[in-house]
Amino acid sequence: MNSVAIVTGGSRGIGRATALAAAKLGYKVVVGYASNEAAADDVVAAIEASNGKAIAVKCDVGVEADILHLFKEADGFGRLGALVNNAGVVDRTARVDEMSAERLARMMTVNVVGSILCAREAVKRMSRKHGGAGGVIVNLSSVAATLGSPGLYVDYAASKGAIDTFTVGLAREVSAEGIRVNAIRPGLIDTDIHASGGEPGRAQRLAHSVPMQRVGTAEEVANAVVWLMSDEASYVTGTIFDVSGGR
Repeated sequence: MNSVAIVTGGSRGIGRATALAAAKLGYKVVVGYASNEAAADDVVAAIEASNGKAIAVKCDVGVEADILHLFKEADGFGRLGALVNNAGVVDRTARVDEMSAERLARMMTVNVVGSILCAREAVKRMSRKHGGAGGVIVNLSSVAATLGSPGLYVDYAASKGAIDTFTVGLAREVSAEGIRVNAIRPGLIDTDIHASGGEPGRAQRLAHSVPMQRVGTAEEVANAVVWLMSDEASYVTGTIFDVSGGR
């Protein structure tokens, strides 16, 4: 394999673990990052230290121009074979009656519109209809989509519900064009996204609510993502996998 995998939000957490795992699978990796250049460069260095190939590209998926730049850089790196729509945001915990229009716009722009625009650019390159050789798209959803996250971030949950629907619809739209589209719904995972929501210890605090009685790791999610990217999942599309310890 010598094709390129784009991993948005690839500088930390699940994105970082996915980028490293994709490189081990044989992909050349484009590490998209919104602001933490040092962390993205560290991922690239780790991949290159294992004889893989990677580049870091600054990209806020809430900005279309950044997305176009990301894909242009990827084009110069090789043939696009996979997209992992991992970049996303969460906000401070709040009830719906406390949420501003600005918060909601940011949530949906980054988590939903950004993922759809990235998928649009991937389809243009992968689809046999456009002269491509096929490929794989994996979207990162969340079990919040099924739980609703009341009193925490219903807006985030709603954005991930949109990702679930988008995954199924796009999969059916492009399956005959050589593109598989699936999603992963992580549960309580030990990453710093919880700190972004103002509660860094949230995952550990709620570990007792998971049937397996523990939180998951970024690597456990990444393992599921790269399996969907691999030829072993060649007959899997339009599927949403929970990686949640049974939650």
